[in-house]
Formats: sequence, structure tokens, C-alpha cells
Amino acid sequence: MFAPRDPDEYLLDTERRVIRVRRHWAVLAWDTFEAIALLAICVMVSYLLPPALYVVQNVLWYAALLVVLYYAYKVMEWWVERLVVTDKRFVLTSGVFTTKVAMMPISKVTDLTYERTAWGRMLGYGTVVVESAGQIQALNRITFLPKPEDFYDTISELVFGDKQKQSERFSMIKAQRLARGKRMVG
Repeated sequence: MFAPRDPDEYLLDTERRVIRVRRHWAVLAWDTFEAIALLAICVMVSYLLPPALYVVQNVLWYAALLVVLYYAYKVMEWWVERLVVTDKRFVLTSGVFTTKVAMMPISKVTDLTYERTAWGRMLGYGTVVVESAGQIQALNRITFLPKPEDFYDTISELVFGDKQKQSERFSMIKAQRLARGKRMVG
């Protein structure tokens, strides 16, 4: 009931899935740091308070519980968010309780760049900037993308490559994976 729909359910029968990816785990780095720091503060203050102030200690422990619940929600949010790229469009699904689906047609893409910071190079993530004909689309900046070079190369092939060769290539890749018994992950 509360489980989000699989992103593949939003795809048309005529679409071929090329990429299906979740954002890099580094997107949770700041939230993890915040949660650990707040929990450490709650524990230290609780132990420094005299036992007579049990009401304040209880409030601190409830605050720590709220921090843990908030962090768990952020992890669930990261876990359910998926980016799927087909031969026709980008589809980004997100949301734990309310599902949000953002879409952009591949045909609107006019320029594509990717950026990697020093942290991104060390941890293996980057940002891909997708530009369209003078418009800001819902998916114009995709941050914390794992293996951005592969993503960039694949999207460049989809947008600017030979359509006949793409069709043959992706159907051959899919057939090979099915023959080996693997799911098509992209």
C-alpha cells in the first residue's frame, strides 16, 4: 500500500529502457553527519544533566528519537528515488508517501555536460546538466549521479547518435542479458 510504484511501470510498451539508476549514496553524507552530531549532542547533554532534571532528559531522548526518524525518512527517500532513461525520455520517480514523476523527452535535449568535483572523483559521482531549447526542464540538473561519464556517453549516443545503430545495439544488449539470465539494469 505504501510502497512506491516501480519506475518501469511508467514506461510505454514502445520504449526501451537504457539506464536505470539511483543517486549515489554520497547524497546522504550531510544528513548522516547532521544526525550523528545531533545524537552526540543529545547524549552528552543528557549525561551532563543532574538526575533531578529527568523531564529535560526525557525531552532530549525524544528529540534524539525524532532525529533518528528524520534520518530514516531521508534514507527511504533516497532509496525510492530512481532515474530511468529510455530511448525516448528521462523519467525521475521520487517520493515515499506521495509519488512524484518528472519527465523530459530526449528529443528536447540540445546540450549535455557533466561536472565532477574533487569529492565526486574520489567517491565516484558527478552532476549531469541537460539543456533544452531555451527552457528550464524538470530534469535539467541531475546531481549525485554515479558513473557520470558512462551516463554522459550513453545519453550523447541517444541524442546525437545514429538511430538505426542504437536500435540494433540496445536490442542486442537486451538479448544478450536475457540469454545470460540477467535483468536489464542499463
